[in-house]
Amino acid sequence: MQVPVADRLRLTEIFLSLQGESRSAGWPTVFVRLTGCPLRCQYCDTAYAFHGGDWWEIDAILAEVARHGVRHVCVTGGEPLAQKRCLVLLQRLCDAGYEVSLETSGAIDVADVDPRVVRVVDLKTPGSLEQHRNRLENIPLLTPRDQVKFVICSREDYDWAKGMLVEHRLDSRCEVLFSPSFTEVAPRDLAEWIIADRLPVRFQTQLHKQLWGEEKGR
Repeated sequence: MQVPVADRLRLTEIFLSLQGESRSAGWPTVFVRLTGCPLRCQYCDTAYAFHGGDWWEIDAILAEVARHGVRHVCVTGGEPLAQKRCLVLLQRLCDAGYEVSLETSGAIDVADVDPRVVRVVDLKTPGSLEQHRNRLENIPLLTPRDQVKFVICSREDYDWAKGMLVEHRLDSRCEVLFSPSFTEVAPRDLAEWIIADRLPVRFQTQLHKQLWGEEKGR
């Protein structure tokens, strides 16, 4: 019997690894990577998820997540919210008792995301070449449960992100993460800028890249 489209999502991969970023860094986590993204950030490290993938029933996704036997699940992409049925998957994962996070570009409305989900919203810096895609209407929706991430490509990006932090009082809404673009800013440089300015942000690097480099499924 053909599965109704409403019960399916296009997936690139599901795998178990350590969470490499965000508040949950270091936790064994199942990653559910959905296919497709309307953005083209110049530093993207998951361009293989732009196209292709396979259709999965949501029940099958839940079963595969359960098979790995951990409580943390991260729904990512691509841009997962580009598939509207992602909202159903997030709700089902929460209902099943998982600690669920969503990695989103911030270019799509996050208002309908299940409130039990930790929304990690990536505000695009000028250096990403996708700054114009930021949906600033998402900012007032953020809560202390959520996180905002800036990928810093240059000193100019850092100054822009610092301005956004102040203008929107982001640290009073949620946790703020500053991360160096993997090949463009030295982690030590970004760390020293943050310390010098005493910014109320969390410095982070991509733990998974330190451990496994650019290897897929990690």
